[in-house]
Amino acid sequence: MRIILLGPPGAGKGTQAKVLAEKLSVAHVSTGDILRQNVKEETALGREAKDYMERGLLVPDELMAKMLKERFSYPDVKKGFILDGYPRNLAQAKTLEEIFTIQGIDTDWVVYLDSSESVIIQRLSGRLVCSKCGANFHKENMPPEKEGICDKCGGSLYQRSDDKVETIKKRLEVYKNESADLIEYYKNKNKLHRLDADFEAGVVLSQIIALAK
Repeated sequence: MRIILLGPPGAGKGTQAKVLAEKLSVAHVSTGDILRQNVKEETALGREAKDYMERGLLVPDELMAKMLKERFSYPDVKKGFILDGYPRNLAQAKTLEEIFTIQGIDTDWVVYLDSSESVIIQRLSGRLVCSKCGANFHKENMPPEKEGICDKCGGSLYQRSDDKVETIKKRLEVYKNESADLIEYYKNKNKLHRLDADFEAGVVLSQIIALAK
């Protein structure tokens, strides 16, 4: 099973992708994980990406595409994968299509996790991140056992600057503008399935698994 997960920030793509990959016994391909791994292992691509990051710049699409191309050459994706975090716009979708053509990969489903602004704001504005291991918690939905302390490593928890309400609204507006053509692209390929991601994570997961059967 080969699934691409799309959706606005806070729709639950990362959470669903991780659990879904385990349930279906396929690879979880996350652009965030790929980037962090390359930087950590100090690969040639990782060093190049780190240079941009240290200057406060976004990693260019071309560089991210090279990392994805390498990742999709690994044998574990041959039996299936869940991709989240990419593509975010039409240009990236076409780049991904080129990578898939080279690797002889076809996508089964593109699942769009549709979530309302009010739910997204509630999720993201309450999100807490561990400063040491990067684990995620939530003030209301998944609070840590000890306030401000990570359950996993004991690191201190903080709120990301882009998880402030006004910033979230701006991020959603940017995503909406960038994703319109992307959604239409996959819709025209008869690959797109829209699911209501306002439900609890377990309900959304069941809906995605139902597609995979």
